[in-house]
Amino acid sequence: MRRKFKNLRTKQKSTTFKKLLKPIMAILSKIPPLVSRGDRPLQMTFKDQLNALVFYHLEEHDSGTHLVQVLQDDTFAREHIAPSDGIKKSSFFEAINTRGLEQLIFVFNELQAKATAVIPKQFKHLGNLVAIDGSFINAVLSMTWADYRNGSKKAKVHLGFDINRSIPTKLYLTDGLAGERPFVDQILSSGQTGVLDRGYQCHERFDQWQEDGYQFFCRIKASTKKECLQAHECKPGSIVFYDATVLLGTPGTNQTKKPIRLVAYKIGGVEYWIATNRYDLSAEDVALAFKLRWDIEKFFAWWKRHLKVYHLIARSEYGLMVQILGGLITYLLLAIYCHENYNEKVTIKRVRELRIQIQNETRDSNKKTFRKSRSKKRRNYSRAKT
Repeated sequence: MRRKFKNLRTKQKSTTFKKLLKPIMAILSKIPPLVSRGDRPLQMTFKDQLNALVFYHLEEHDSGTHLVQVLQDDTFAREHIAPSDGIKKSSFFEAINTRGLEQLIFVFNELQAKATAVIPKQFKHLGNLVAIDGSFINAVLSMTWADYRNGSKKAKVHLGFDINRSIPTKLYLTDGLAGERPFVDQILSSGQTGVLDRGYQCHERFDQWQEDGYQFFCRIKASTKKECLQAHECKPGSIVFYDATVLLGTPGTNQTKKPIRLVAYKIGGVEYWIATNRYDLSAEDVALAFKLRWDIEKFFAWWKRHLKVYHLIARSEYGLMVQILGGLITYLLLAIYCHENYNEKVTIKRVRELRIQIQNETRDSNKKTFRKSRSKKRRNYSRAKT
């Protein structure tokens, strides 16, 4: 009679990594199923793909090839991240470039709603502020869809960013030549106020946004012509030196049809002219709201630097969207984790602590497994000797 041996491979444990992924585990059953498009079974389930993307950004891998090597050679990654039968390079890149986008969009929306519910607002009196901006992604020449200019390829991310909670809200991906202004209508929702830089200045759109009920703060060029309809008093000693209801632009050419509020303030010798349809706030609050727009710039810089978001592991438009969503999902997981465990925003200090904690738990698990194995060998040796 053939003896049956138990599987002696003991999985490493990382309660910290499990805690990080907890919000995903709560919605796993709701995620649309990922199915094979042919007779060949999936080499990576969606859970495998999602775990790999989170692990890629969390651990700052340099490339997709680097990640695949880690999934094959690193004990923790092989046990917790990679599919149970392992993953080959060709199967990994096929999955990234052709599957999982619908499911990732669902997870991103669910996590964004979760983060919005648990993270408190910072600037309640300013309302729901959403900074909107675009960021270039350097592409390679083989990415023919990413038009920019001769000899250069770039894609562009159009992002909405909840300033009150420091989390991303909506995402669109285009080639580098695509304009940014049309995405304001797609990113803003009812009750939100868009915070926009000078590249979004468009007098026709200012009229249309007011017609559609959108609220906004938009910096305009200081040289823009202004027809003052009603001046508002400015506080003595304030950084604000201009507050009025105006028509913007040249009459008969590009002048706004609807009156708009214009607030100007000066900091460090630089003048900022902000067009808005928010009359419920003081001029100083208008200045504060626009200054907070820099949070999206800081987010882009932090996201690129510390989560390696723009180290391409995909060259198709589909695959790049998969990768960027993976990076945003990782950030949302970190935002929820840092709030629930430290009542703080995401910082590189906390991310490093998280990485170190996962490594320490893995080492402890290795030591326990080694001690158990050694004790078992001693017991077996003693029994055989007797």
